[in-house]
Amino acid sequence: MSLPRTTAAVARSSSTLLRFAAPSFAPRRCPQCARTFASSIPYRQSAKRQMQTATAYQPYSLHPQPPPPRNAGVPDTSIAGGAAEANKAKTPQLPPQEHVAATPSEQPNVSIPEGEAQKSQQAPGSSKPLRPRRYNFGPRKATIKLSPSAVSHLRELLELPEPKLIRIGTKAKGCSGLAYHLEYVDKPSPLDEQVEQDGVKVLIDNKALLNIIGSEMDWLEDKLNERFIFKNPNITEQCGCGESFSVS
Repeated sequence: MSLPRTTAAVARSSSTLLRFAAPSFAPRRCPQCARTFASSIPYRQSAKRQMQTATAYQPYSLHPQPPPPRNAGVPDTSIAGGAAEANKAKTPQLPPQEHVAATPSEQPNVSIPEGEAQKSQQAPGSSKPLRPRRYNFGPRKATIKLSPSAVSHLRELLELPEPKLIRIGTKAKGCSGLAYHLEYVDKPSPLDEQVEQDGVKVLIDNKALLNIIGSEMDWLEDKLNERFIFKNPNITEQCGCGESFSVS
């Protein structure tokens, strides 16, 4: 019985001793070290890069001021202005004493719209109207000439109950290459060349113009036959019978 009591008393005394002895054996903190450690915290925080959202927005104005627009002084006659802007143009205001003394000739000119500025105006020095240039072209030569005998025979053909027109052309024939080809037609073709002389009309095929241009048409009557003949200056070679020819 005495041993457990003794053990419990020793345990209580030891716990009491340790409770009172613990504060005496606790290490004391150095105030110098605590100050150094406390001052190092702001240094580390300042070394860190602050985020952009950490700073508050501060509005400020541009310095220097931006330049004015390039078309600020452009008049309304350019493409930058129109009729609406010309009507809104304001004349400079003068002081009362100068406004009364100003005459209409001294008032500033208001810019005109672009449409009126682009209209052609007569120069002050050129009062005389310009004379139109005239070209004196010579008379056009006939494609073919008609002899008096050819004209009389063509007139007889036109006086028939059923008048006919003669179309002159060429075709590949004979030993020299080309031969004249005459045919009667009722009305001319849109591509035919019309030659009129002394009241009679002759048609020329457009394909034969280069071959017979400058020729003379004549009517020949002999004991054997009656026919139209041509005097062509473009012929370079002709067969012996005179039926075919060639041109250069």
